[in-house]
Amino acid sequence: MKILVLTDIHAAYDTAESILRRVAPDVLIIGGDLATAGVDREAGQALSRSRSHVPALFCVAGNLDLPGHDELFARIDISLNGRGVRLGDVGFCEAFGAPLSRLRTPYELPEVGIERRLRAGDGEVEECRIIILAPHAPPFGTHVDILHLGIHAGSSAVREVIEDRSPDVVVCGHIHQGRGEDVIGKTKIVCCG
Repeated sequence: MKILVLTDIHAAYDTAESILRRVAPDVLIIGGDLATAGVDREAGQALSRSRSHVPALFCVAGNLDLPGHDELFARIDISLNGRGVRLGDVGFCEAFGAPLSRLRTPYELPEVGIERRLRAGDGEVEECRIIILAPHAPPFGTHVDILHLGIHAGSSAVREVIEDRSPDVVVCGHIHQGRGEDVIGKTKIVCCG
């Protein structure tokens, strides 16, 4: 199964679609910040175009998306927010939003809300051979959650769920400077930034 993860698209829909066409994955995960600051008219159209190029599409809302993205993603059946989905022996779980910050972006949540959403899909994927967790924010205290000034800005809830559940892979974005990889226990973390 070939999986492509794109995060922090920020309305660069044509660029995202060109990458999607070039890679031709079996599964596309859009890991948040689809729009620049809120739901725009083009977001739904871009998702429809993306869906026509890939057998399975999942999408997470990031901190610069609006809570209204939840409704859009649910309406076109690409949301995993608070649920798990199995594709063969691979399970996918996601959580929308990002931790509260001084930026006061449109879709920030208390850590307890992020954790609740991440754990909500546990039962649906617990028997899967591989589990992929796709929160928007990276786990706190890793190489992939560091801002320019050396400050960790990831989610403590994401880290707690990783330490508790040990998913095989965590794909995230949010911290653009944090692009890269890290490991917590046996879990590989990939921040697309």
